[in-house]
Amino acid sequence: MFTVEVGDLKDDDFLLDVREDDEWQAGHAEGALHIPISEFVGRYGELTEAAPQDGRVHVICRSGGRSAQVTMYLVQQGIDAVNVDGGMQFWAATGRPVVTDEGNPGVVL
Repeated sequence: MFTVEVGDLKDDDFLLDVREDDEWQAGHAEGALHIPISEFVGRYGELTEAAPQDGRVHVICRSGGRSAQVTMYLVQQGIDAVNVDGGMQFWAATGRPVVTDEGNPGVVL
């Protein structure tokens, strides 16, 4: 499995959050692209438009299960994708900022 640790992410790495809307609204990583796993296949074009041409897509969810599924799908499509191990729970636990759409401090559901 293609995984990366939260601590290995750089600030400018492309992050795809596949959690559902309520989870995203409670709090997310600033600058992440949000496409819920339940809508992912239908909204796939949004990812290909937003992702860096030759860059890596870092896929994140709450704990790593849903993002692992999306990562496998992306790899099958020929995209350089990795699963963020531990997800947003580890993201927040390591002190990385979690924000709401308004830019206020958020929480991980």
